[in-house]
Amino acid sequence: MMDFFASSALLLVLLNPFLVIVYLVDAVEKLEKRDFSRVLIRAGLIASAVFCCFALLGDAVFSGIVHAEFASFQVFGGIIMLLIGVQFVFKGIKAIEILRGESEHIAGAIAMPVLIGPGTISASVVIGQRHDAPVAMFSVLTAVAISLAIMLMLKWVHDYVRRRNEPLVERYIEITGRITALFVGTIAVEMIMQGLRTWVEKF
Repeated sequence: MMDFFASSALLLVLLNPFLVIVYLVDAVEKLEKRDFSRVLIRAGLIASAVFCCFALLGDAVFSGIVHAEFASFQVFGGIIMLLIGVQFVFKGIKAIEILRGESEHIAGAIAMPVLIGPGTISASVVIGQRHDAPVAMFSVLTAVAISLAIMLMLKWVHDYVRRRNEPLVERYIEITGRITALFVGTIAVEMIMQGLRTWVEKF
């Protein structure tokens, strides 16, 4: 049971709803609660399907289809996350527009660059290695569901507080984005180191 909670917590930490809600600040501000909920749930379903596939197939996706080592993905994915973290630390909210860009299909835009990233894919593979298929899938779905619930709650808090103190909300978004970027950078370095250690052990 503890392994199950640890696996769900691993994916939940990497999904990081407190950072994602900052990343989606423009959608949070423009969309009504019902529209935002519908878009977010749709993105969550897309992300869950991808995570479950990686949890079930695991390293076979890389070795059998891509013909590459999972360690290579960890190193490259870690570099990408590190660049994202650096962008947030130095540019703050402005980095959001640079990293995400425009998309006509907002649910897909939220799922692919925001929820589905190198860190969360790596976590899904690890979860698949730790547990049997049903438990791994349930662990993934639990983490995604909790993440979505937290983001929906933050949307409600945002709308409630913004009507009363908009400068406070903007300040929170700026500070939270920069602080969580430090965490993202730390995870990125850890991913790179894990990938390098795996490669070194092969020689």
